[in-house]
Formats: sequence, C-alpha cells, structure tokens
Amino acid sequence: MLASGTLTSIDDEMEHTQIAKLAFADAEISATRYRLITNSVLDVISKLTDRAYDLVVVRHDPQDLAFVISEAHRILRSGGAMVIDSFFGGSKVNDPAQRDPKTVALRDAGKIIKNDTEHWVTTLIPTGDGLLVATKL
Repeated sequence: MLASGTLTSIDDEMEHTQIAKLAFADAEISATRYRLITNSVLDVISKLTDRAYDLVVVRHDPQDLAFVISEAHRILRSGGAMVIDSFFGGSKVNDPAQRDPKTVALRDAGKIIKNDTEHWVTTLIPTGDGLLVATKL
C-alpha cells in the first residue's frame, strides 16, 4: 500500500473489527492508515466513493454477489482488482449436480464477471478454496 493509502475494512462482526484493531496496534500502524467499519457490506458499499479504491476483497455471502460486483466496479479505479475468496465453494462450484443457493450464486457471479469482457479481465487461482481475481478495465 502506498504511504498515502488507507485500508478500509467492512465487517459485520464487532469481534473481527476489534481483532483487526489490535493487530494494527501491535504492528504499530497508525490509526490514520485504516478505517474499520462494523456494519453490513450491503449497507456500506453503496456509500463508498466512486473510483477511489485499488482493491476489493470479497468474503461475503455469495447470494448478494451480483450487487457487490456492481458496486465493486463502481468504487474501483481503472486497473483495480476485485478478489472473491473461497470461489470454489468447498469444491461444489464445478459440480453441476450441486444446486444449493450458495453454489448457484457463486457460479452466477463467475458468469457475470467472465461475460462482462468490456469491464473485467478475470483470472481464477486454484489455491485454497479458489480465488477469483477480476481486474477492472
């Protein structure tokens, strides 16, 4: 992160926010370098500034991914990246017999991004449970 950069984290779990705050303090990272928001991603992401972010990491309920993808595109600068963690959904995404809502939502999100070649370039990294990386054009 650039010296002038600020990390913004949105998490609906207060415990996670407190742990992050302690980790930053232990690493002697100034509180002016980060902004920790305890609230729902869906309530906050639409309020973030257009084209002001370089990276969006999504570790959220996949059933809301279509909205989050749209908002991530809006808030990312050109060349910025969106990363969807656990994209393989426990190895279910590539199994067409799996039709639970979470798996279907992950598949749909992948299709939305992959088919939107005017706005995204995508890469799927097969590490852990999968990372889908989409770079905004």
